[in-house]
Amino acid sequence: MIASAPVRFRSPWTQTIDLRTEARVVWDWLRRPGLAHRVLPAIREHLGAAPASTAYAFTVFVTWWTLRGVGDSVERRLIFSASTNLYNMRHNPVQVLVASAFWTDGGFPWTTIAGFLIVMAYAERWLGTTRWIILFATGHIGATLLTVTGISHAIDRGVIPRVVAVAADVGTSYGFSAVLAALTFRFRGLVRLLWAGTLILTLVAALWIGPTFTDYGHLCACLIGLAVGGLATVVGRWVEKKTAAKPEPAATLTE
Repeated sequence: MIASAPVRFRSPWTQTIDLRTEARVVWDWLRRPGLAHRVLPAIREHLGAAPASTAYAFTVFVTWWTLRGVGDSVERRLIFSASTNLYNMRHNPVQVLVASAFWTDGGFPWTTIAGFLIVMAYAERWLGTTRWIILFATGHIGATLLTVTGISHAIDRGVIPRVVAVAADVGTSYGFSAVLAALTFRFRGLVRLLWAGTLILTLVAALWIGPTFTDYGHLCACLIGLAVGGLATVVGRWVEKKTAAKPEPAATLTE
């Protein structure tokens, strides 16, 4: 028996793509005959490779459906109990940090569900389910803690009214923003700079035009995503370099 050579470590953070090449591949796929017969299998493959994003989208739909079936007073209580406002974070921080990420306030969350099934699923396929969950949770928790800290200081100094301490604050946008920012490191060259620059400028503009504490949280989540992506890319390259530098073991024969 011949001993096999060890498999070299490859970090997903170092596996970048050229956007023009990817667009050309997609265009060629769309132009091939039998598109109607290939769409459903492609969708199944896409969602099947991203179980966390798909399950998340389904959970958001279920929570929206739950709110739709109750009265206004019950809906307000449910949203308040899951909100990561200052009051809840002081009394039930772990519970609301988890619960707030699975509720949405308002009408049917078309954009949220579509975003998970398309953008977040793509990010999960790139990073892997475990890395995607860690990144999303880091953005959601980190941005929430920074936002709540800012609100606490602002209330203490009289900059904002105390009613903000019990404001409704639920949704997936903090984690979503962190993953969007981390997607910067999926691209190469100018596209990487344009992606990061456009995202930051959009969030800064929103904070400048009509500042709210959620706008502040989105910007914090974006910076967290960039920091995590940058650090993970550097570490991934370092590990790949170290493993590549190890000499290949000589093949041996065993009975």
